[in-house]
Amino acid sequence: MGKGDIRSKKGKRRAGSRGKSRPSKRKVRASVRAKATAASTGAKASPAKKAAAKKAAPKKAAAKKAAPKKAAAKKAAPKK
Repeated sequence: MGKGDIRSKKGKRRAGSRGKSRPSKRKVRASVRAKATAASTGAKASPAKKAAAKKAAPKKAAAKKAAPKKAAAKKAAPKK
């Protein structure tokens, strides 16, 4: 596909098209920033969500701790 084909990456660049399939850098940076601020603002989370997160925290920690052992066991297991 050549430069004239708007369905290809090269064609989109050549035509100067921006949109859903090829967002502008400014929009990408803005969406990344928005996601970061949403993640960091835990204070705005509802009390129910906070309670659920608190309840899941020990399970998450245990899973994280067991992950290396689990991976090693999986690696050492004989293949079928």
